[in-house]
Amino acid sequence: MRLTLEEVEDLARTTLRRAGASEEQAGPVARSLRRAEAEGIRSHGLLYLPVYAGHLRCRKVQGQAVPQVAQPRPGAVVVDAAHGFAHPAIAAGLPLLLQAARDCGIAAMTLRRSYNCGVLGHHAADIAAEGLIGLCFTHAPASIAPPGGRVPVIGTNPFALAVPGEGGTAAFVLDQSASVVAKSEILLRARRGEPIPEGWALDGAGRPTTDPAQGLKGSMLPAGGAKGFGVGLLAEVLASALAGAVSSREASPFSGPDGGPPGTGQCFLALDPAAFAPGFAERIAGLRAAIEGQVGARLPGSRRRKARATTTAVEVPEDLLQQIQEI
Repeated sequence: MRLTLEEVEDLARTTLRRAGASEEQAGPVARSLRRAEAEGIRSHGLLYLPVYAGHLRCRKVQGQAVPQVAQPRPGAVVVDAAHGFAHPAIAAGLPLLLQAARDCGIAAMTLRRSYNCGVLGHHAADIAAEGLIGLCFTHAPASIAPPGGRVPVIGTNPFALAVPGEGGTAAFVLDQSASVVAKSEILLRARRGEPIPEGWALDGAGRPTTDPAQGLKGSMLPAGGAKGFGVGLLAEVLASALAGAVSSREASPFSGPDGGPPGTGQCFLALDPAAFAPGFAERIAGLRAAIEGQVGARLPGSRRRKARATTTAVEVPEDLLQQIQEI
């Protein structure tokens, strides 16, 4: 069935409300799902809605949670998501983060007792839309073993960088996980009964696999080997250890009912270019031109931006829609 983006958001909000979420919890998540669908990121769109609803019902997510925001120092914002969704907790703390960055030149916001925050690049882009550089980190339940090991220690642990552009937009958004591919991409293929490419994951015995079910039981492969693991370790330090969240090793899965609330965390940095040196916008313009001026080259996030500009409706698989309607 073909749904407009407005219908996608309405469907998501209604489903989350009926599963037990308050409007304050459901609204930001519904808008996030709409945004993911608009950019063609199907693995983070309506596909996740049954998971979110299931977690509300088994109380891995507290549907009536009220985030608590504090500012212990001028450049530090701390948010306790109270085991609710990450999106409303981020929205609650973001105004303080933005103001702190403008006052201090740089500021950080951490979240604890949080949850999956969806497309991390969206949050970085929201910071960039305010004229600030956004550098964001999040962590996830352990799914990547250290080089030479077999036992997962860190999650796919992405980071995102968004640079302010003209007219309240991001000049570009870099959003990538520590793994070769986001775990949600393997979940998507498992749901469709499709194999995964070699080089994405190992099975429980540490052997390469193209079976998504075996990959989910084993370990994701880090992008770039040891270097990818290092990126994930960076996110683990900031989004988990610094934030006071549980470690990736302790976090319950983002899929399925097992375990209590994941209790994961995020760390967002905001930097005001005007506090450091003049000419930032011109240097970014030159960097963009050096990339886009090459035949076949593109800026990070350009495909998402193009899809967002042209998408008004999306096709939703009938089986997924039926699953949502049953909720």
